[in-house]
Parts: sequence; C-alpha cells; structure tokens
Amino acid sequence: MQDAENTRQSPAGLQSRIRDFFTAYEQRYAAGLEGKTDVEGTAAVFTDQFIEANPFGVSAGANDEQFRKAIPEGMEFYRKIGTRSMELDTVAITPLDANHHMAKVHWKATYVKEGKDELVIEFDVIYLLQDIDGALKIFAYITGDEQGVLKEHGLIN
Repeated sequence: MQDAENTRQSPAGLQSRIRDFFTAYEQRYAAGLEGKTDVEGTAAVFTDQFIEANPFGVSAGANDEQFRKAIPEGMEFYRKIGTRSMELDTVAITPLDANHHMAKVHWKATYVKEGKDELVIEFDVIYLLQDIDGALKIFAYITGDEQGVLKEHGLIN
C-alpha cells in the first residue's frame, strides 16, 4: 500500500525535501573533509542494501559495519588528493512512483594540490531514492569514471 502522505505531496514539496536531503549530504561531506566524519549520519541515508553502477560495472553493497568502516577511509582518500569542497549545484527530480524518485545531482568539487592552481571538476551522479514513511534513502546510484577524471587532472596516479 502506498504511503498516503507521499501520494499527496506537491511537486514543489518533493523538490524541496529532496534538495534538503542532498544539502544535508553536502554538509556531512564538508564536515568529513574537515576530519569530522559523521559515519552514522552518512550510513543512515542508504537503504540496508544498495547498488552502485559506473562505466565498469555494477556492484551491490550492504549498509553494514564494513560500509561504516569504508566511510572515513573514503573521506581520508578525498582529503589526501586535495579535495577542499563538494558543492551541490542542481538537482533534477523525476518521480518514478509514490515511493521512488530519481535525482540527477550536479556537483562541483574543488581540489587544491600542492604546487598547483585550484581545480574545479563538475560532475553528475544519478541517485535512486526510496521514500518510505517520510524518510528518503539512497538505494542506488550511478556515477561516471571518477578514477579516470581524477587521473586526467593529475590528482591520482
């Protein structure tokens, strides 16, 4: 049965909720870059099982202790390569049904590598969100070739 609140939500209300969801994501990322990683807050935005897709394949993950361990390790990687910020730019939403939405998010990441000028890399990530009992959670996301872009700009070898 569909959640009655979700079926009556206006497009503007949905847009606002999803934008707020990604604004909070952006804020957690910023805190992580400052060494204040919110592991539980980050894990809480994912469903118990989730899927990642990129140009090299698809993988399934579990929102478990291994995932929680990977969150601060990932933030350390981004700090190490000179990531200074990841800013939310635009969010384009496609409702799929009353409880599922697709959000194409345009991000702007800023990097500063020793001896180099500031670098801004813009990219999109497509997120599939589940909206149950008023809680948004990511159940899948689709990215581009992040490692290739980082190599192309000399941020990693």
